[in-house]
Amino acid sequence: MLNQLALALPAVFFVVDPIGVVPLFIAMTAHDSKEKARSMALRASLTGGLLLIVFALFGAAIFKLFGVTLPAFRVAGGMLLMLTALDMVRARQAETRTSPAETAEGAEKDDIAIVPLAIPLLAGPGSIATVMVLMSSGDGSVGNAVAVCLAVVITFIATWLLLRGAHLVKRVLGQSGIAIVQRVFGLILAAIAVQFVVDGVRELLTRSAG
Repeated sequence: MLNQLALALPAVFFVVDPIGVVPLFIAMTAHDSKEKARSMALRASLTGGLLLIVFALFGAAIFKLFGVTLPAFRVAGGMLLMLTALDMVRARQAETRTSPAETAEGAEKDDIAIVPLAIPLLAGPGSIATVMVLMSSGDGSVGNAVAVCLAVVITFIATWLLLRGAHLVKRVLGQSGIAIVQRVFGLILAAIAVQFVVDGVRELLTRSAG
């Protein structure tokens, strides 16, 4: 299970990318009190984490409902992650997570905890696809399920701490530091995305040959 956690945790953490969300969080809570901003950070982290765990646990049922095979979803998820990774490498906010219009709308909202902070900034299409693929990679083993859920919990505890101290994080790292971290995360996420696609294509070819 520790090995599975070691694989799942970086994938989940990098795609959620809480450090990259810090500048957006600061901008959208600029006119809110410190207590209110921290309350929204907590509720967003709880909502995002719960959503990813739900998709991780019930992803297989979603596959069956829509008639989607696991290899096909791995390829699609890998392609989606690659788009996110490319934007991160360029230190840009991935439009697969949120658009500039959605960010601007969030800045005008009184409470951003659920939308757009939890969904789609923290728990967006890329992170949902990631946990579903990671969960399905364990062939239904309990150890893998625990590892993926634990990776989500650890990621969102870290997310809450980073958002709670968002101003300190930005002051320590600066905009340039945050951009550097995003680029490193993006590079690793790109490698994970390629692996998802390779595994999916291999399984599709094996099934076709069989």
